[in-house]
Amino acid sequence: MPALLLPEWVVSTGLTDYAAALADMEARAAAIHQGSAGERIWLLEHPPLYTAGTSADPAELLDPRFPVFDAGRGGRYTYHGPGQRVGYVQLNLAGRGRDVRAYVSALEGWVIDALALLGVEARRAEGRIGIWTDDPQGREAKIGAIGVRVRRWVTLHGFSLNVDPDLAHFTGIVPCGIAEFPVTSLAALGNPASFADVDHALAETRAAFLDKLSPSG
Repeated sequence: MPALLLPEWVVSTGLTDYAAALADMEARAAAIHQGSAGERIWLLEHPPLYTAGTSADPAELLDPRFPVFDAGRGGRYTYHGPGQRVGYVQLNLAGRGRDVRAYVSALEGWVIDALALLGVEARRAEGRIGIWTDDPQGREAKIGAIGVRVRRWVTLHGFSLNVDPDLAHFTGIVPCGIAEFPVTSLAALGNPASFADVDHALAETRAAFLDKLSPSG
């Protein structure tokens, strides 16, 4: 089959309103499905907020000190805010294998590969979606989250990676429903990577990510 074009690569500066981003994603997904727009990878940063996935348990919203949004993605509660790189990945899986599980695994692998370029050893954890590493105290800690939705084979939402957020903001929720493991960030690990460094690492590793989704033949 012909080679697929690279998705549009968009980096937004400043803080992007969550409701506006959600509406933009929905519109883009519909356009991708209709064939009137191409795929897109959108990197951005949100003001402080909590989002509830389709499996969110209200008991895990411990302190709603920030606005809470129904995200429509899979998963439970998560936090977005300044100092966190959010990646909204909008691909047409109808041309990339139609395998949601493979897509989620590839998305995790992409963030892990980008972190490796930044000198951070990260990994998957059996039975726990997301990106994990060891914090300075030697504890297994979550540095990145994955939350996706697939509608008519077009993907919405994607990943978040903690660069230098206020980690105390995560205490208002049980992040992704997992209470027994802490949350960490590049800054907390002593890694000085900037948003520009993170974006460059993601750009350098995106081709390998997309190759995992390209159907053979």
